[in-house]
This record gives sequence, C-alpha cells and structure tokens, in this order.
Amino acid sequence: MRRKAPDFLLMVSVMGLLAIGIVMVYSSSAVLAEYQQGDSFYYVKRQLLFAVLGLVSMYTLMNIDYWVWRRWAGWLLLGCFLLLVIVLIPGVGLVRGGARSWLGVGAFSIQPAEFVKLAIILYLAHMMANHPERIPSFWRGMVPALFLSGSAFALIMMQPDLGTGTVLMATTVVMLFAAGSRMLHLGGLAILGIVAFAALIAAAPYRMQRIIAFLDPWQDPQGAGYQLIQSLYAIGPGGLMGLGLGKSIQKFGYLPEPQTDFIFSILAEELGFLGAGFVLVLFAVMAWRGVRVAMYAPDFYGSLVAIGIIAMIMIQVVINIGVVTGLLPVTGITLPFLSYGGSSLTIVLTAVGLLLNISRHAQPFPVRL
Repeated sequence: MRRKAPDFLLMVSVMGLLAIGIVMVYSSSAVLAEYQQGDSFYYVKRQLLFAVLGLVSMYTLMNIDYWVWRRWAGWLLLGCFLLLVIVLIPGVGLVRGGARSWLGVGAFSIQPAEFVKLAIILYLAHMMANHPERIPSFWRGMVPALFLSGSAFALIMMQPDLGTGTVLMATTVVMLFAAGSRMLHLGGLAILGIVAFAALIAAAPYRMQRIIAFLDPWQDPQGAGYQLIQSLYAIGPGGLMGLGLGKSIQKFGYLPEPQTDFIFSILAEELGFLGAGFVLVLFAVMAWRGVRVAMYAPDFYGSLVAIGIIAMIMIQVVINIGVVTGLLPVTGITLPFLSYGGSSLTIVLTAVGLLLNISRHAQPFPVRL
C-alpha cells in the first residue's frame, strides 16, 4: 500500500505544543534552576535534549509501517513489565517525590511506568484485533485485557504512582469501548473502578488529605491545600492577556515544581486566558485529528492503536488541567508536550510517531470500530 503524507494538522498541533512547552519550561524554571543549580538553563537544556530524542523517535516511527510493531508487541510488554519489577528493588530504583519510579543515574533517568502505557496499547490492540469475536464476551474479551492492565497497575501502585496507574486503566477502558465491549460490562467495570479508587484513597492518608484539600483547600492552606491555592493564585491574576512572558510571580518559590505538574498555572499567569485558550485549542485539534486517524485507519489493529494513543494523551491533559484549576484532586500527572520530564516527553512523541504513520495509510472510508 502506497503511503501518503502524514496528517498535517496533527503534526502542526504537536509541533506547536512542543514549541510552547520548551518556552514555558524555561520561563517557569529559570529562577528555580538559578537558585538550585547555578544555571538558569539547567532544566530547559535537558528538556531540549529529550525533545530532540523524542523528535528523532517520532520521525523514525512515522516512517516505519505501524504493523511491524505488532509482532514485537508481546516482547515490548514483557520488557516493560521487567523494568517495573526492577524499579521496585531497593538501591536500584530511584526515589523522587516519595515514589520509587525511576531507573538511571542522576538527572539522566527513565520512568518505566511511562513506557508501559504505550506497550499496553500495542499489545491490547494486537490481542483484540486477533480475536474480535471475543470482545463482547466478559470472560474471553474483557477479563484478559483487564488482567494485563491490572497487573501493570498493581506494579505501578507499589511505587506508588496513582496518577500514571489511573491513566493506564482509563486508556484500557477507552480501548475496550472502541473495540466493541458491551455497555453492561463497561458499566459494571465503572462501578467497580469507583469502589476500588475510593479504597485506594482511603488506604493512604496522604491521598485522603488531597481529597479534603480538593473540597476545601483553605482548611489546610500551609499543608495539603497549599499547591492548589498557589496554583489558583497564579491563574487568577493572569486575566485575559497575562502578566507577560517571564513575569510570573508564583514561580519565585511559591508554587512547588512549577516546571512539571503545574506548568499550565504559570502559562495562564504569564499568557492569560488567551494563551491558555490557544493551548487548549491545539490539544482539541490534536484530539480531533487523532480520532479521525483511528476512524480512517486501514485495519482494526491500526484503529485501536490510534484510539489508544490519543486516549492516553488526552486523559493526561484532562487530569492535569483539572488538577491545576481545582476541578480534580491533586495527583502527579504531567501535561503532555509542555511539562518538564524526559521519559514523558520522549514516549509521547514516540506515540505520536506511530499515530502519524497510521495516518499515512488512511483509507477513503472509515472503519467500524
């Protein structure tokens, strides 16, 4: 099959978000980097390095037919599971922010949980495309998919990292829905998920404190509610036009880690409603084109890979922006393309490369998901 040019609007939205992310990582981190490292470019230089690696990976996968990865899906998933086990070994896995989630040395490290999200998408798409007749069945269709994702979720929760685990499980549910699982099964799964989520929150006091802070951050303004209050203090003064690029007040030690989970707050403070709205428009364009790629993919496998990738990215976007605006409880989820983080940026650009390759094989009529 002759390949076409990749989806232009999808590529433009991704490159626009990446460019804004590079600028905002520098703007949000320069003060902190100067104070901690003596180099105001410390974080942005690393972000640029991983951006280049991610773009090379994106370009490579954009030019390799996506079905090549189908035969390697099982091995990729197995490798990611091994990394999830290795990272839990004391003295091997690095602890940051209270979670043993990293492998590597110093600043140059990887987060295996980020890679398992893409590996799960590839394998679930392979499994469901191999036996589409099993998908409506609870035991033969839904349970095997949930077992794989649930096993990865359990290992991620041992770190612990509820945010990444939530994205993983939510992506799995979206793929099951797109593949044709019965609504009765999905409804029961939703109820079970709510109960399990509540149990996980109740089992950890710090998670319960985050829920209380979400409902009323002023009950503990110096503790659990601090991040949300400082985030809102950043967003509010931004107004329509913002304070101006580089003129954030909250990045001067008020908002913790402004270059990672709360970078959208700094963006809204400096660029205002118009800047934040423009970023949301770029994400909306990306979501639209990603779903369109899934609809017009030449086969069921490509459709499921595409919908899994766009679901993974957009679920993170919704959670991150929901957290920084006070619509969701605080959890550690980066904003794709914008937040500082090597593993996150590399894997999301790699996933976009797959999505762009699927777009190159688009057919004239949509497939039935």
